[in-house]
Amino acid sequence: MGTPVNIIVGSHVWVEDHSLAWVDGEVSKLNGEDAEIQTSNGKRVVANLSRIYPKDMEAPAGGVDDMTKLSYLHEPGVLQNLKIRYELNEIYTYTGNILIAINPFQRLPHLYDAHMMQQYKGAPFGELSPHVFAVADVAYRAMINEGKSNSILVSGESGAGKTETTKMLMRYLAFLGGRVATEGRTVEQQVLESNPVLEAFGNAKTVRNNNSSRFGKFVEIQFDKQGRISGAAIRTYLLERSRVCQISDPERNYHCFYLLCAAPQEEIEKYKLGNPKSFHYLNQSNCYELVGVSDAHDYLATRRAMDIVGISGKEQDAIFRVVAAILHLGNIEFTKGKEIDSSVPKDEKSKFHLNMTAELLMCDPRALEDALCKRVMITPEEVIKRSLDPLGATVSRDGLAKTIYSRLFDWLVDKINVSIGQDPNSKSLIGVLDIYGFESFKANSFEQFCINFTNEKLQQHFNQHVFKMEQEEYTKEAIDWSYIEFVDNQDVLDLIEKKPGGIVALLDEACMFPKSTHETFANKLYQTFKNHKRFIKPKLSRTDFTIAHYAGEVLYQSDQFLDKNKDYVVPEHQDLLSASKCSFVAGLFPLLPEETTKSSKFSSIGSRFKLQLQQLMETLSSTEPHYIRCVKPNNLLKPAIFENVNIMQQLRCGGVLEAIRISCAGYPTRRAFFEFINRFGVLAPEIVEGNHDEKVICGKILEKKGLKGFQIGKTKVFLRAGQMAELDARRAEVLSNAAKTIQHRIRTHNARKQFIALRKATIHVQSLWRGRLACKFFESMKREAGAVKIQKNIRRYQARKGYSKLRVSGLVLQTGLRAMAARKEFRFRKQTKAAIIMQTRWRCHRASSYYKKLKRASIVSQCRWRGRIARRELRKLKMAARETGALKEAKDKLEKHVEELTWRLQLEKRLRTDLEEAKTQEITKLQNSLQSMQIKIDETSALLVKEREAARKAIEEAPPVIKEKQVIVEDTKRIDSLTGEVESLKASLHLEEQRADNSERRYAEAQESIEEKQKKLQETEGKVHQLLESLSRLEEKLTNLESENQVLRQQAVSVSMAPNKFLSGRSKSIVQRSAEGGHIVGDPKPALDMHSHSIIQRDHPEVEEKPQKSLNEKQQENQELLIRCIAQHLGFAGNRPIAACIIYKCLLQWRSFEVERTSVFDRIIQTIGNAIETQDNNDVLAYWLSNASTLLLLLQRTLKASGAAGMAPQRRRSSSATLFGRMTQSFRGTPQGVNLSFVNGGLNGGVDTLRQVEAKYPALLFKQQLTAYVEKIYGMIRDNLKKEISPLLGLCIQAPRISRASLVKGSSRSLANSAAQQALIAHWQGIVKSLGNFLNTLKANHVPPFLVRKVFTQIFSFINVQLFNSLLLRRECCSFSNGEYVKAGLAELEHWCYKATDEYAGSAWDELKHIRQAIGFLVIHQKPKKTLDEISHDLCPVLSIQQLYRISTMYWDDKYGTHSVSSEVISNMRVLMTEDSNNAVSNSFLLDDDSS
Repeated sequence: MGTPVNIIVGSHVWVEDHSLAWVDGEVSKLNGEDAEIQTSNGKRVVANLSRIYPKDMEAPAGGVDDMTKLSYLHEPGVLQNLKIRYELNEIYTYTGNILIAINPFQRLPHLYDAHMMQQYKGAPFGELSPHVFAVADVAYRAMINEGKSNSILVSGESGAGKTETTKMLMRYLAFLGGRVATEGRTVEQQVLESNPVLEAFGNAKTVRNNNSSRFGKFVEIQFDKQGRISGAAIRTYLLERSRVCQISDPERNYHCFYLLCAAPQEEIEKYKLGNPKSFHYLNQSNCYELVGVSDAHDYLATRRAMDIVGISGKEQDAIFRVVAAILHLGNIEFTKGKEIDSSVPKDEKSKFHLNMTAELLMCDPRALEDALCKRVMITPEEVIKRSLDPLGATVSRDGLAKTIYSRLFDWLVDKINVSIGQDPNSKSLIGVLDIYGFESFKANSFEQFCINFTNEKLQQHFNQHVFKMEQEEYTKEAIDWSYIEFVDNQDVLDLIEKKPGGIVALLDEACMFPKSTHETFANKLYQTFKNHKRFIKPKLSRTDFTIAHYAGEVLYQSDQFLDKNKDYVVPEHQDLLSASKCSFVAGLFPLLPEETTKSSKFSSIGSRFKLQLQQLMETLSSTEPHYIRCVKPNNLLKPAIFENVNIMQQLRCGGVLEAIRISCAGYPTRRAFFEFINRFGVLAPEIVEGNHDEKVICGKILEKKGLKGFQIGKTKVFLRAGQMAELDARRAEVLSNAAKTIQHRIRTHNARKQFIALRKATIHVQSLWRGRLACKFFESMKREAGAVKIQKNIRRYQARKGYSKLRVSGLVLQTGLRAMAARKEFRFRKQTKAAIIMQTRWRCHRASSYYKKLKRASIVSQCRWRGRIARRELRKLKMAARETGALKEAKDKLEKHVEELTWRLQLEKRLRTDLEEAKTQEITKLQNSLQSMQIKIDETSALLVKEREAARKAIEEAPPVIKEKQVIVEDTKRIDSLTGEVESLKASLHLEEQRADNSERRYAEAQESIEEKQKKLQETEGKVHQLLESLSRLEEKLTNLESENQVLRQQAVSVSMAPNKFLSGRSKSIVQRSAEGGHIVGDPKPALDMHSHSIIQRDHPEVEEKPQKSLNEKQQENQELLIRCIAQHLGFAGNRPIAACIIYKCLLQWRSFEVERTSVFDRIIQTIGNAIETQDNNDVLAYWLSNASTLLLLLQRTLKASGAAGMAPQRRRSSSATLFGRMTQSFRGTPQGVNLSFVNGGLNGGVDTLRQVEAKYPALLFKQQLTAYVEKIYGMIRDNLKKEISPLLGLCIQAPRISRASLVKGSSRSLANSAAQQALIAHWQGIVKSLGNFLNTLKANHVPPFLVRKVFTQIFSFINVQLFNSLLLRRECCSFSNGEYVKAGLAELEHWCYKATDEYAGSAWDELKHIRQAIGFLVIHQKPKKTLDEISHDLCPVLSIQQLYRISTMYWDDKYGTHSVSSEVISNMRVLMTEDSNNAVSNSFLLDDDSS
C-alpha cells in the first residue's frame, strides 16, 4: 500500500500519529529511506517511506459514497472519507456492497420516513445515497427474484447502533412486503418488544460497554409466497454461561440479578434477597451500579416487557424465583466432612442459602445437598455413591448454576418465538444477525477467547464473500484474476479448533484430567505451538499466551480457562430438578432417555460453543450474505465527535480494513474510462486528441508510462496497488512543468510590460526636461534681445494670452535693457543683428516642430490605449445591453399589447351596446311572429283533440266486437256498417292531413321570412338560432300529435288484431325515432322532447282503459332509451356536453329528483362506471370528466335538501374534504369557463334561471356518487399523465450522466457532445409533447378550465418533487453541468406554460419553485462569496436549511472545478439545523408528493 518511489519533496502524505491515528502533512525533506514531514497540526516528524501513504488532493470535498471509488484505498484515506461524511451528517458509506453505519447519536427522522423508503423501493444498489434501506432492498429483491434466502450480518460493539439498525431493517422489510398482524401487533413490533427481556437476561457490563450482549442473536424474518412477512424466529447462539459464576473487576454479571436485587421490598423479602454485595456471584467485582441507570426502574420495565411478549404473571414469578435461587446457590460454601474427601456445608449461613435454594426450586434440601456433594457411579456389579471434596462440590455447585441459567435463557427464547409466531410453510427468509464484536482488553480470559474465535469464523465467511464479490467484479469486466492470492485466516482457525491438536481440543483434554492445572495447560500449548506463526509465547509469563488475530494480537490469561470450560452434565442435578414440585423448574429439566442418565458424561463449554458456531455458519452459508458494520464514533455517546483512534480500532475489529487488504491484493483502484481519461489525459494529450475509442486511449496512456500488471475491463481501468500514486506523481510532474511554463510566460509578460511602462515614463520625463531647458534658453534669449524692438514685436506675435503679464514685464525690462544696450553695445549689436534674427527663427522652428511631434506621438499612444480599454468596456456593455435590450423589447411589446387590448375592450363595449339594442328590436319582432304561429298551432291542436275524442268514442264502441265468438258469414249488414265507419275515419284522417299540410306550408313561409331577417341581422345570430330551435321543437310536437292520431285511427281499424301487436309496433316506432334522434349530434333534443311529451301528454283514461302498458313499463322503457342514448359518444354542441344536458333534462322532466325510490340514478352511475372501467384512453376519460362535472354543477345549482330527506346524507356531505367535495360547494358561484346553456335553448339565461327542486334521498345520494366519480375520473387522468411522463423524467435525470460520460477532451468529440445534448433536450421535449397532447385532449372535450388548471398544477408539483428529490438523493446529479441541463429543460416547460396561457396553465409554473431555486444555486458562479443570508433570502427563499445544507455539501463542479459555499456558511447552517433538531418535519430535506 505504501509507494515510497513516488514520494518526493512537496508531496502531500499521511503519517501515523498516536493521538489522531493519522495526520496529513507535506514532505519537506528526504533522507534516504526517511522523510521529514511538516504536519498540518504544526509538528515536524520523521517517518520511514514505507510507513507513509500518499494523500489524494483532488478528492471531492464531500467525500465519496463508495470507498472503492477512492484513488488511494488505504487506512488514512478510509478514515478521512468517513470523517468528512460524518461531519456532513452522511452516516452511511459503502465499501463495495458492505455498508458502514456510524452512529450519529442524534435523531435523523428524515432518513427513515415513509417517503425515503418509497425512494429506495426497487432502486438499483448504489444509484442512491448509501442507506440501510438499500441493503434491505437488495436482500428482499434477491429473495423474491431468485427464491433464495438472504442474511444481513449486523456487527459492531455495543453503542454502535446495531439494535437501531436491525429495527430499521425490519421496518423496511415490512414496508416492502406488507405485514401479517398477530393480536393487533405486527411481527417486527413483537421482535423489537422482546429486546428488553433478552437484554435483561443476556446482557452485562463489560470493561468497554455498559450493555454488552453476551450472546449472538439471529432473527429469521419469514415471508410467504406473496413476499409478505408471515412470521419470525429468534435464534440465540453462544451464550456466555461462565459469566454466571465468574466475573472480573470492573465487569458485572447479567443484568437480571441486579434488577431482582432492586425489586420492590415485598419481592426482596419474598425471595430473601439483599444487597448485591452479599452474593458471591455478584461481589467478585466492585461494580454494582451503572451510572445513569436505575435497576429498580429497569426491573419494572422488564416485567412490563414480559407481559407484552406473553409471559404470564405466574411464569414471571417462577422465572425470578429461579434467578433468586441461583444467587442463593452461589453463597453455599463447602468444607471438609468427617469422611475422607467428603464435603458438607461450611456453616449456618451456607445451610440457610442451601435451604432457600431448595425452597425456591421446590425440591428437597437433603437431596440438593447430596446432588452437590456426592456422585453416583454405576458399575456392572453395583452402584457406588462417592463423596466429593470441597473443591469438587464447588465445581458441582457452579455447574448447576450455569445449567439452570442456560436452560432458563433457552426457555425465554422459545417462549418469545411462540409469542411471535412462525410460518411453517415459509420457504424464503431474511436473517438479521446481531452478535458481539471482537474484544481485546487488558485482561482477556476464556470469554474473550470464545468471542474472538466466533469473530474469526465470521471474518473468514466475510473474507470469502468479499473475495467472491471481487471475483464477480473481475469476471463482469472480463479481466484475468487467476494469479490473485486469497487472503485467508484459516491458519488461526486451525490453531483454535483443529482436531486433535487445536487449543480447544487441548483444553478439553486438560479438563478431563483431575490433576491438570492452568500451568500444565499453558505448557502443553507452548510445546504444541512453539513453531506456529500465529501463536506467541510471552517472555515474562508462564501461563499467558498470545494469538495473532485478524484484528491484531490479543494476550490471553489462561488462569481460569479450565474452570470456565467445565460443563458437566450431572445426572444427580437432572434427577433433582426434574422431580421439582414447581412445574416451571421441572419443565426446564425434562426427563432424559435412560441410556443418557446412566453415567456422568464430560461436556465442555468450548466444545458446545464450537458446535453452535458451526450451526450458525451452516445457516449463514445457506443464505446470500449482506454486511452492515456499525461504528461508534466516540465513547462519550455524543453527536459531532469523531475519535479517530477509536474508529480505526472498530474498523479493524469489524473486518473493514481486512476487506480493504483483500481489495489491495487485487486491483484496489478502479476508474471508469471517462474518469481515467479526464484525470490522466494530460500524460498523453496527443493520444486523447486522436480519434480513438476510450478503452484504446486508456491502454495507450498506461503503456506509454510503462506500467505493468494493470487490466483493461469492459468499462473500467483496474490498477494494482501503488500504480495510482505513480500515475499521480507523473501527472503532478506534467502539471508542474506546465505550471513552470505558464509562470515563465507570465513573468516574461510582466517584465516586458514593466519595461515598456518604464521606457514610456522615461521618454515623458525627458520631454518635460527638454521643454524646461528650451523655456529657460528662450527666456535668456528674450532678456538678451530685450533692447531690440523687432525682437519685442516677434515675441509679442508668438506669445499667447497666458503670457500677457510676462509680456508687460518684458516690455518694461526691454525698455531698460534697450537703453543700456544702446549706450554700451550699439555698434556690436548692429553688426550681429542679422545673424541673431536667423538663429532665433531657426531655433524657434526646431523647438516647435519637436514639441508638436512629441505631443502627437503621446496623443496617438493614449488614444490607442484608451481605445483598447474602451473596446473591453464596449464588449461588456454589449453583453449587458443584449440582456437589457431583450427585457426592454419584451416590456415594450407587452405595453403595446396592453394598450391594444385596452382599445379593443373599449371598442367591444361600444359594439356590444349597439348589438344589445339591435337584438332587443329583433327579439320584439320575432316574438310577435312567434305568437301568431303559436295561435295557429293552438287551432291545429284543438282540431286534433276533437279527432282524438271521436276516435276514442269509436274505440269504446268496439269491445263487444273484440269478444271471442263465432262470426257468421251471412251477417253482411254488420260488416257493411263497420266498413262504413272505417271509410268515414279515413275521410276525417285525409282532412286532418290536408290541414297539417296547410300548417306546414304556413310554417315554411314563416321560416323563409325568418331566414331573410337572419341574413339582415348577422350580429344576433346566436339568439335567432335558439328561436329557430324552439320552432323546430314545436314542429316536432305537431308531428308527434299527428302520429299519435294516426295510431289511434289504426287502432279503430284493426280492433280485431292482437293487443301485443299494437304494443310492439308502438314501441318499435318510439325506439326508432329515439335512436334516430340520438345519432344527430347537432340537434338531439327533438328525441328528448318526444319522450317527455309522450309521457306527460298521454291521457290517463287511455292508460286505465288500455292496460297493455303499465306506468312502470313505460318508465322502464324511457330509462332504457336514455341509457342506450348516453352510452354512445354524443359529442358536443358548441362547447357544451350533450350527454350531460340530456341526462339533466330527462331527470327534470320525469321528476326523478322528487321521488322516494327510483333506479335511474344507479343505472346512470353504472353506465359511467362501465365506460371508464380500466380505461387508459385519456380521450374517453376526458369526455366523461366533462359530462360528469357539468352534470354535477347542474345538480348543485338545482337540488336542495327537503326536510328529513336531506338529513341522512347531510353528515356525509359536510365531511367532504376532498378536492371535488370543495369543488361542488364552490359551484354556487359558477366557475369560469363552465357554460351551462342547453343545446335546445331551454336555458338561455344560464344557471341563474335554473329552478330549484326539493330533492329526496336518492337524488342527494346520486349527487354524492357523481362527485366520487368525478374525483375518480380526474385521478385516473392525472395518474395516466404521471405514468406517461415518469420514465421521461427518469431519463432527464439520468441524461446528464450519460452525456458527461461521452464528453472527452478533443475536437473530435464535439459531435458526440452535441448528440448527447440533443438526446437530453429530446427527453424534455418529449415531456412537453406529452403535456401538449394532454392539453389538446382536455380542450377538445371541453373540460372546464379550472379543472385543467388544477390537474396541470398537480402534475407540475409532481415534476418538482421528482426532480428535486433526485437532485438531493444522487450526488452525481448535484453538479454544475447537470444544473445547466435541467435549467435548459425547465426553460422548455416555461415556454410551454407561456403558450398554454394562464387560462389552462394557471399557476403551474410556480409549482416548480423548489427545483428552479435549487438549479439556480447550482449554476450560480462565485458561491464561496455568497453569505447565508443571501442564499436563504435572495437565491433560495423557498428551500429549508436542511435542503440548502444538503445541496451545499453534495455540490461538485464537474465543468470548472470551482468550490461550493464557504466553510463559514456550512457552519452557520449546522448551527441552525441543530436548533431545529427537535422538529421532525424540519429535519426532512425531501419533498412529499401530495398531488394525490
